[in-house]
Amino acid sequence: MSERTYLFIIGTGRCGSTLVQELIARHPRVGFISNVDTTLAAFNPKGRANHLLYGSLPAALGRRDRAYLKNLRFTLGERVHFGPSEAYKILSRQIAPTISEPFRDLTEDDATPWLAGRFRTFFEERAEAQDVPVFMHKFTGWPRARFIDEVMPNARFLHVVRDGRAVASSIVQRPWWKGYLGVPAWGFGDLPDELREGWERHGRSLVVLAGLEWRILMDAFDLAAARIDDGRWLELRYEDIVADPRSNWERILGLAGLEWDEAFDEAYRRYPVATSRRQAFRRDLSERQIEQLEDVLGRHLEARGYELGEPAN
Repeated sequence: MSERTYLFIIGTGRCGSTLVQELIARHPRVGFISNVDTTLAAFNPKGRANHLLYGSLPAALGRRDRAYLKNLRFTLGERVHFGPSEAYKILSRQIAPTISEPFRDLTEDDATPWLAGRFRTFFEERAEAQDVPVFMHKFTGWPRARFIDEVMPNARFLHVVRDGRAVASSIVQRPWWKGYLGVPAWGFGDLPDELREGWERHGRSLVVLAGLEWRILMDAFDLAAARIDDGRWLELRYEDIVADPRSNWERILGLAGLEWDEAFDEAYRRYPVATSRRQAFRRDLSERQIEQLEDVLGRHLEARGYELGEPAN
């Protein structure tokens, strides 16, 4: 087999990266870590049967956070799901919690020999066991791309971006978000003076804090992108992926060095892409909260092509 490609899908969380992760995992030439692997972390499974199992399941049973799955859980009284995972439990156990829960982004300076060796071995062993030319993994939160690039210099990165107002609206609704603990307990360290002033100005709003998380992460992604050459880094907006999926999926496969073959085409046609939630934040947030977010995120939103104010009719 020629040299393997390691593809890392990265994003802030609640950015649409799961949609990308789940569909690319259906490509017959792609390996991944499954939620079963991380559940069995103590046994250090390599996921040899992951693609066989995932490919044999109906699309609905390989997707997370969908109404169909919620109905199944209600009916059967348990979680019904098999698919690719961010695998933080097994990453913490087999590499280090440093990878799973850093309070800041990981950079090239964090690639100490022991940590770099564990990280590289972890992914290489699973790619070898699954016998695939492309191994894919998703990280959300900090990009970790500068660290990964130092450890695996040929790795490729797909950065999925979503409107910061939509991300803020979504993460404050998640049970895992620690922002309700305030700063610095929220997991992203202290706020720089400029950001703290904006947060204080808006009454320490939790929605604003969630928006500042997006802004801090966007700055970290920009620093990472500046280090990595364009041929190994692709940034796509979630809104563009769902508006024009075919052309953007061709770009994603191209980044990974994959072809749009018959098997992937079948998976693509069976995987519905919902467009209804692109502006859901306007329903879930008050006008005042949206104005506050635009106050603290304005330049960052406009830099990535998001318009401020009411959407065009």
